Amino acid sequence: MIRRFLAAMLIMFAALAAPVLAQSSCKVGVEAAPVGFWTWTPKSNIKVYVLAGDFSDSDVGYLLAPLASWNAVSEATGSNVSFEYQGTTATPLQCENCLTIRRGQVFDKANRHLTELQTYSARRNQIMTWAGIVIDPRLTKPRTLTNAVAHELGHSFGLLDCHSCKQGSTVMIQFKTVNVSNEMNGPTGCDVAQVKRVYDLVTAKLKRAPRVKPVVVDEGEEPVEDDTPVVVPKP
Repeated sequence: MIRRFLAAMLIMFAALAAPVLAQSSCKVGVEAAPVGFWTWTPKSNIKVYVLAGDFSDSDVGYLLAPLASWNAVSEATGSNVSFEYQGTTATPLQCENCLTIRRGQVFDKANRHLTELQTYSARRNQIMTWAGIVIDPRLTKPRTLTNAVAHELGHSFGLLDCHSCKQGSTVMIQFKTVNVSNEMNGPTGCDVAQVKRVYDLVTAKLKRAPRVKPVVVDEGEEPVEDDTPVVVPKP
């Protein structure tokens, strides 16, 4: 019954996630988010899990809705990354191309952060091996859960926060008030354009990199918070 409900929710949101065309004139800090280099490997399929007991069955559909939105622009962004829900897990998973959504205390009163993306790069090259989306217990409204996951998925494509950006211009804007939706359920045209720039550079970077065996897990980088240094020049 629960799986049928989730499937129906994903179909509904996939239908709403019409293709978003990349825009050529997106000013960073106004309509577009700045970018960094924490990204999934191009053309990877990301296995998504929800930590058992952290969310209600009805909440899960809202958590998963942004997967369809980002999948809809996978080709347009040049990432060709796709997300696929695998079910619940008893513990956060640290496997290759795994993403776990869970609850955790991350609220930052000064910056109004209510969510966080934690990442791990086994090869120390900022290409993510696994990641986790942590949502503060203060965020409880269904629509804000969708907004939160859509935002954190943006971080996983190299987008940074843009608190100065116009409402509706990017999924990387912040919540103005706890539990009040920011109306951003998925990527905009400017988000697509920025992610395209990121993956053009990531693809070139990976082609130049020598092929080496990955280090063992405990020698990689520690999980980090959302904001990484800006390494790509503004358009």
